[in-house]
Amino acid sequence: MHFELSHEHTMLVDTARAFIEAELYPHEDLVERTDEVPPELAAEIQAKAIAVGLFAANMPEELGGGGLDNFGVTLLERELGRASYGLQMLIARPSNILRGCTGSQIEEYLLPTIRGERHDCLAMTEPNAGSDVRGMLTTAVRDGDDYVINGSKHFISHADMSDYVILFAATGVEETKAGPKKTITGFLVDFDTPGMTRRRGPACVSHRGYHQCELFFDDMRVPATKRLGEEGKGFELMGEWLGATRLTVAATSVGRGRRVLDLATEWAATRKQFGQPIGRFQGTGFKLADMATELEAAELLTLQAAWKCDQGRMTDSDAAMAKLFASETLARITDQTLQIFGGMGLMGSLPIERYWRDARVERIWDGTSEIQRHIISRAMLRAHGA
Repeated sequence: MHFELSHEHTMLVDTARAFIEAELYPHEDLVERTDEVPPELAAEIQAKAIAVGLFAANMPEELGGGGLDNFGVTLLERELGRASYGLQMLIARPSNILRGCTGSQIEEYLLPTIRGERHDCLAMTEPNAGSDVRGMLTTAVRDGDDYVINGSKHFISHADMSDYVILFAATGVEETKAGPKKTITGFLVDFDTPGMTRRRGPACVSHRGYHQCELFFDDMRVPATKRLGEEGKGFELMGEWLGATRLTVAATSVGRGRRVLDLATEWAATRKQFGQPIGRFQGTGFKLADMATELEAAELLTLQAAWKCDQGRMTDSDAAMAKLFASETLARITDQTLQIFGGMGLMGSLPIERYWRDARVERIWDGTSEIQRHIISRAMLRAHGA
């Protein structure tokens, strides 16, 4: 097993990095200052991303997507991770869950999303059911040809810029070894559906310009034709998606870590105290060495998981290890970089405090670090019958 990049993968990385530096970096200060991405700028970036072939790169080529394998998608996510989240998410990678679309759903949701005509978001998390997905309180009750949905969701990323939501709700109960558990079902729901309310959630310190919303459902009727997959099989759909999103968090954490480490190294090489660059002092130089070593390990762990995914061999533990280590490595790198910059690192005139704030959420969303450790340890114990 080796990770020497093919000619195609090298071209992908070069194209993505050039695009990010030319089209995203120049707008980061505006997004950070206003906490908004102007609609005309969003449309411009999307059009340019489509023109260079970066848009919907994770979707099959026969459907109009980029047709990248998992290794290629991970390389793209690594490069996109260098940029502001509010901007890089405009280069959409539609949720893999949409591959479960059938019949009229393909023309109504999947294909327009790949073309950039519609935008999706995903709603699982609730105020009283975050990591405990099967503890969700939102329900969908069958009533003739419809489902009647009641409940609420929060922390729904990008919902304010989406046309529809991939919504998960409880539709029943089943007996398991751990006792009764709710069965979950997925739905495709347009935001203009009567009975749904969408509002911006509280301001977040991480990723300005990339907002999270709250959704409320009051006797919302959704036709059974909008059900995504079989009734009660939504948990399996989520399981397939979560592995991909955990790889995304790992890859973007590595990319952002590279950008931050470059800044730390340049500062340590040019900032002088006591007549020499501060990087020559062990207290700073050893920090750089540790950061570079951990980042290299995080990247290898992430690329290995992506390679295994293409071989059909990636386990939940592989994705969990990559997400856990890469996100926590990013946390250490941003914290140590701020320390190297000293008081200037906390000033808004430099981007270091932004990277520090932005890094914090990576250990929470798409499964907290504690959940990743739970997944890994359970798999280890299960092998011994525990």
